[in-house]
Amino acid sequence: MHGYANPARFLKIARWLTPVLLVVGLVLAGGALAWGLTQVPPERLQGETVRILFVHVPTAWLGMAGWTTIAGASFAYLVWRHPLADIAARAAAWPGACFTAICLATGSIWARPTWGVWWVWDGRLTSFLILLFLYFGYIALSNGAAQSEASRRIPAIFGLVGAINIPIINRSVEWWETQHQRASITAGTSSIDAAFLWPLGIAVLGFTCIFGGVLLARMRAILAHSQAEARLRRKAMQP
Repeated sequence: MHGYANPARFLKIARWLTPVLLVVGLVLAGGALAWGLTQVPPERLQGETVRILFVHVPTAWLGMAGWTTIAGASFAYLVWRHPLADIAARAAAWPGACFTAICLATGSIWARPTWGVWWVWDGRLTSFLILLFLYFGYIALSNGAAQSEASRRIPAIFGLVGAINIPIINRSVEWWETQHQRASITAGTSSIDAAFLWPLGIAVLGFTCIFGGVLLARMRAILAHSQAEARLRRKAMQP
């Protein structure tokens, strides 16, 4: 792990892996969406509105995966002081927040014809909205942190504390009475018909590849910015 935390080694891998992930992700996600929108039959109860599933579910997964990435990278930074761990956490914040916002928006659009309302304050929706606010808080903290190691620990600690919300989101439909449906896919089983399950799985994989490509691209940009700032500081200190 420490070997891959070397910036030069990371950049060597990320330069070719970033476009590969983005291209593969766009092809898979685009193909899955086209499949879901044109080939999948309407659902018996929800009709055509069920097609939003192919955007809503992948973005929900990546909203939680984004914060899990922040928490994991924050833990690595606090424990092992990996030079790229802080950068990885900061890079995951914006795409994670975007996917969370898309999930909330598509869920609200889906809820209107299905439930008759745009929003309900049940456990799943409320905890996911809290996740979006946590992203905003982390972004503000990481942007406001100075270059000192002590200040960079503050958003890292926040990233770990905020991870408490992830199992709450995951289990909310089991713990409380909720209007949101229970999990349709669990370990080894699925209540989703194969006609929906296959394009959904491909969509999740495609969106995940896009997230990975964006994450690497943002890490490269943050690292380049940090290196440029370091060079400017060195030049400013020269007589």
